Amino acid sequence: MKKETKWFEVEENETITECIERMTKDGFQIAGRREEPLFAEVDGQPVPVRQLIMLKGIKELK
Repeated sequence: MKKETKWFEVEENETITECIERMTKDGFQIAGRREEPLFAEVDGQPVPVRQLIMLKGIKELK
């Protein structure tokens, strides 16, 4: 059996639970999580804007 993988980004106005529900509707299960900070430059200095959260989904193909 092959496994399809896809990364789902938790949108800015979405909770992690809502993202998981969206993944489940598409037939994916959680297989991992990745977080990275998102920065903007203000007065020549990097300023953290928000945390970017990605959930890895796996779907078994028959």
